[in-house]
Amino acid sequence: MLPSTAHVVLYDTLADWEIGHLLVELRTGRFTGTPWSIVTVAETSDPITTMGGIRMLPDMLLADLDPAESGLLVLAGAETWDMGGGHAVAATAARFLDAGVPVAAICGATAGLARAGLLDDRRHTSAAAEYLMATGYRGAQHYVDERAVVDGDLVTAGPDSPVQFARATLSRLGLAPESVLEAYEGVFHRGDPSAYPALVQASGAA
Repeated sequence: MLPSTAHVVLYDTLADWEIGHLLVELRTGRFTGTPWSIVTVAETSDPITTMGGIRMLPDMLLADLDPAESGLLVLAGAETWDMGGGHAVAATAARFLDAGVPVAAICGATAGLARAGLLDDRRHTSAAAEYLMATGYRGAQHYVDERAVVDGDLVTAGPDSPVQFARATLSRLGLAPESVLEAYEGVFHRGDPSAYPALVQASGAA
């Protein structure tokens, strides 16, 4: 069984909103009944500043991260990906996937994985097919026009789908049944008031 710890990679201009839903549900376990530890990791110990202007300090260094001690690697979008950066982070994602540990990548992070060849043979999605085509990758035939896609240990999503990203990742981790996840998306994406009682009842939340 994988550890109940999610490692979130930090880098400047990290897109705060893209991973917020997922991190809250993992850390609190309010709708899953299984709280996870959230550990931040970066290439250096220097603070980073998110796209929203939040200053963050990593808990540990990327070089010290062992997939065997993790249950999930979370990669948010950031300007660094669109500038062709993130090579060390993509290499870490490759190590996680090789070890059978899930990787959840959203927005620009999908472009970084595409450049690293990690989407060449896996079903995936992103902001748009054309966005990934610009990377020169060879996995275009596996692109799926959906809000979030799970293929084995890889979860991908576009920047407009943080709720679906959370739902897909929680589903891949087996933390909640589909009835709970459907109600979750109903509340937090569609704003459906009728879904909230179903979410509370299905999850056993107070």
